[in-house]
Amino acid sequence: MSDTLVLAATTGAVRTLTLNRPQALNSFTAEMHRQLRAQLEAAADDPAVRCVLITGAGRAFCAGQDLAEISSGAVVGNVVERLYKPLALRIRSMPVPVVAAVNGVAAGAGANFALGCDIVIAARSASFIQAFSKIGLVPDCGGTWLLPRLVGRAGALALAMTGDKLPADDAQRMGLIWQVVDDAALADAAGALAARLAALPTRALAQTRLAIDAAVGLGYEEALSMEAQVQRDMAQARDYTEGVEAFLGKRAPTFTDR
Repeated sequence: MSDTLVLAATTGAVRTLTLNRPQALNSFTAEMHRQLRAQLEAAADDPAVRCVLITGAGRAFCAGQDLAEISSGAVVGNVVERLYKPLALRIRSMPVPVVAAVNGVAAGAGANFALGCDIVIAARSASFIQAFSKIGLVPDCGGTWLLPRLVGRAGALALAMTGDKLPADDAQRMGLIWQVVDDAALADAAGALAARLAALPTRALAQTRLAIDAAVGLGYEEALSMEAQVQRDMAQARDYTEGVEAFLGKRAPTFTDR
């Protein structure tokens, strides 16, 4: 068994992180959490990284929490507070876009970890399972916040209460994820998407995430005011000047802000 539970590789401006417990369907342990958080922090701190791509080794993306590591029910809440909450918040606060390439089953916290990323692309054989009800729990790793915003209250309750396996094609039709591709095409499609995002104005993409999340809790007028303030800030950045100059000059822009 490898001690490296999260593999990291860099191609151009894309940092790919691969969950690496294939023998356990990449289920989370405390040590895998530690390594993943460390790799996310390293990517956030590296100015050369402009997009993060997350996938799984073997036949699964992530099967959620390794239940063998939880000794008692009293520990569950502590694990969610100490490990999953910081992970979910780190993903949502990354200074670069985060893509999830779901190569197989994504269950429980593994499903919601994927759904918390900015864009989710899945292999056709992949599936999403809100497995919590099967062991007497509720969705965590942001699931209670994410699901109703992605598929509405009715869909969220149905997925969470039944714990049914949702094939990737159905997940796309429901609006749970962005794109489904044939299994053999996943690596190339996800890599191309990540490279495309890495070439765009990184800071603007991260601010887009923050603005869309914030607007969910705002009234229409408040959202318009928020947009105006964000645009004031973004218009001071070099990428705005570069984008306008490139557009007027009919050339490809080179974005450098982060």
